[in-house]
Amino acid sequence: AFVLAPNNDGVIYSNFKDQRLYWQHTAGELQLVCSSGGGIYRFADGVINPAGTHIICVREDHTKPAPPDVVNELVSIALDGSGTMTVLATGNDFYSAPRVSPDGSKIAYLTWSHPNMPWDSTALMVASATDGSDPVTVAGGLDSNVSVLQPLWQPGTGVLHFLSDETGWYNLYSWSEAAADTTAPIYPMEAEFSGSSPGWRLGQQAFTFLSDSSLVATYACPESGTSVLLVFPPPASSETAPRLFKGVGHGLPRSFSDVTPSAHGATLYFMGGSPEDSPGIYSWAIPAAGSPVIAATMVVRSMSDDVSVDPAFISTPQHIAFPTTFNGSDTTAHGYYYPPANPNCEGPEGAAPPLLVKAHGGPTSQTSSNFRLDVQFWTSRGVAVLDVDYGGSCGYGREYRNRLVGNWGVVDVEDVCAGATYCVAQGYADGARLAIDGGSAGGYTTLGALTWRSVFTAGCSKYGIGDLGALAEDTHKFESRYMENLLGGVWPQDKARYDERAPVNAVEQLDCPILLLQGDEDKVVPPNQSEQFYNAAKGKGIPTCLKMYEGEQHGFRKAENIEDSLNSELTFFGKVFGFTPAGDLPELSIDNADQLP
Repeated sequence: AFVLAPNNDGVIYSNFKDQRLYWQHTAGELQLVCSSGGGIYRFADGVINPAGTHIICVREDHTKPAPPDVVNELVSIALDGSGTMTVLATGNDFYSAPRVSPDGSKIAYLTWSHPNMPWDSTALMVASATDGSDPVTVAGGLDSNVSVLQPLWQPGTGVLHFLSDETGWYNLYSWSEAAADTTAPIYPMEAEFSGSSPGWRLGQQAFTFLSDSSLVATYACPESGTSVLLVFPPPASSETAPRLFKGVGHGLPRSFSDVTPSAHGATLYFMGGSPEDSPGIYSWAIPAAGSPVIAATMVVRSMSDDVSVDPAFISTPQHIAFPTTFNGSDTTAHGYYYPPANPNCEGPEGAAPPLLVKAHGGPTSQTSSNFRLDVQFWTSRGVAVLDVDYGGSCGYGREYRNRLVGNWGVVDVEDVCAGATYCVAQGYADGARLAIDGGSAGGYTTLGALTWRSVFTAGCSKYGIGDLGALAEDTHKFESRYMENLLGGVWPQDKARYDERAPVNAVEQLDCPILLLQGDEDKVVPPNQSEQFYNAAKGKGIPTCLKMYEGEQHGFRKAENIEDSLNSELTFFGKVFGFTPAGDLPELSIDNADQLP
């Protein structure tokens, strides 16, 4: 976590090693901003007040490190060298997105409490930026069933803008004291203006303001994966309708988010990508009305410049809406299908390819149609991929997102199975060679699909959740009560429901080989989750393998381990499906290997 320092004199950042705030000055001096806490405090999501005298940020107090005892607050820290901290807001479980008004007098922030997550119910507050006094609820509420996100003050007017899903879609709203403290919708429509997976990361901002106070916003078309950019006229203009810019026809990448203006306001910077090229940071000159559009330029590429992929090997995703069921009624779920693509190879004539179904994490998250090497890895080797946005995913409105409320382990499992069945019926996949994988919550969906259903013939769980009760007792604060809404029950009072939805308790129904990949330093899904499932599968005589990666946390970060995990999964599926993959692949020690087909 970092923020630009006052007068562009370097950056102020939170140091992971000791969790303290430092000011790295441009001239080279490294200044300790705040000496108190001694590593007990964590700091994030900081902003500098207009006067440049204070940094306002989220402080997490780990004096008592157990998740129920960790205290989150909003604080103001003096930058005069004293490090004096003033608590601006406290008492609720979480705070985020502090934003100081242009005149420095007010602060807007978000707050929520367990068991809600940011996409469930949040309150947008406005209070004194000096001491946090006189807090007013502007939108939403702790138990409002309305999610409010991403507050931002308009620089020229002091009007507060934010996102709210009160209509069922994350749309833009404004609030002003001058307008009798009322909120007003801006450009209402059935689309999400929130960017990808809203609420999961601090600092998300899917809209911004230019130097003339013009509002710039983005929304996504989930069916096509295409983003749309809106540039509204400045407040003093007689015009009201925004200019729309969409995709490559307007010089933009297919999808983009997290827009930020240059200081002069004529250029936008944003994260962007497409199915054919690696994502990166783009710059784009905003065209004047009636002027030709100049294509956006990639400033920073996520892949090394000396790495390229022959376009002939790139599989382009096709959005599919496939039939499924929800609460006993027919409905539709979504996903992206990637056919195999390798100009040097062809499958047997008339034969459909094996299919790998991918379940994203979260679970209240979403997949993307942007270029992904972990998908192209499979399609270039003759394996089709279906990347599923199961019910409960973001990007399709609150009603779709709420399908998972009380139904985790039911709706997600039904949808990945329905997606695989649909692909077989369409001739996209071989019904005898269906695999599934997923990480974290996607690993839970994978384990559930393999134990409770008989659609798949192999699977790979990456740091997946097998025992919900164990997770409820051993995870970090942010997600420590997430499952209460997902399962519709409180731990341990509703232990029976947690046990019923725990795949580890249904391992006797597992009837296909499974690979488990896990980091030994994972604090979100501890290693004992994978170890439990491995021991149960091994004891039942199921072909299984557990690979524990040293020094890895939640999601693999070391290049050698990312490579090994993909190659190990390919090796495993090759043994199950009876083919020998090309290349120098790792040897796997598979327990009960004599039971492989």
